[in-house]
Amino acid sequence: MLVLAAVAGWPLARTIAFSLTDAKLSALGSHRFVGLANYIGPHGVLWDPQWWGAVGNTLVFTGASVALETLLGLGIAMLLDHPSRLRALLRAAVLVPWAIPTVVSARMWSWMLHDQFGVINHALMAVGLIQEPLAWTADAQLSFITIVLVDVWKTTPFMALLILAALQTVPGDCYEAAQVDGVPPWYVFTRITLPIIAPSVAVAVVFRALDALRVFDVIYVMTSNSRATRSMSVYVREQLVDFQLVGTGSAAATLLFFTIAAVTIAFMAVSRAPLKDVP
Repeated sequence: MLVLAAVAGWPLARTIAFSLTDAKLSALGSHRFVGLANYIGPHGVLWDPQWWGAVGNTLVFTGASVALETLLGLGIAMLLDHPSRLRALLRAAVLVPWAIPTVVSARMWSWMLHDQFGVINHALMAVGLIQEPLAWTADAQLSFITIVLVDVWKTTPFMALLILAALQTVPGDCYEAAQVDGVPPWYVFTRITLPIIAPSVAVAVVFRALDALRVFDVIYVMTSNSRATRSMSVYVREQLVDFQLVGTGSAAATLLFFTIAAVTIAFMAVSRAPLKDVP
């Protein structure tokens, strides 16, 4: 508890304390108490349209990326769960994108998606899918979709690994009994596999959602401070570093913390709700 208080509690308390002041990065030692002005004042975070734009971007990013990663991770996990001589090699290969540091993978994809020199545009033009190079990370209509897909490529192996571990816990007797009774594969999946692995999948979704709500590196590396892709973490960084407004940035960081806490509580409440019998 002492270690947790030192590592997590003290920085959080200090951030909340700074959010109640007019502290600036250039003069951090001289600041005064302003109460909730950084939250609900005339120039407070909650009155800033850019903050709410960042909130919307973050929630949409989280919902889209987590949904795609869960579906793809489930499919990959079920494929890897089948006996095969190459199963160990395939499991190791699937984890390669997840093992690459996010900043490195984001920079790698930035070059691959470059509008003039990127290999993605070159390949798509070679097969006739596009007529001219696309600005994947500069075009406001494409940049958000691009970062979602890059994040899905990066984190799907994490979901696949957790779901694969859950599939290992399904008793083989259930599958043998279903095979003897001639149960169709879809019913086996929906009535046996899915109910058993559902709690583990829910935990994986919670972990991934919490991580997605804090997304910063992939967005900042690929699109910087673009309004179309700005997340809550990028907004916090902009206030703290670019504008040097420690009080405003701390208020935004505090709101981000409580948003993550609220989503965590909501996920836990849903996952603990009793499942209704399916007719």
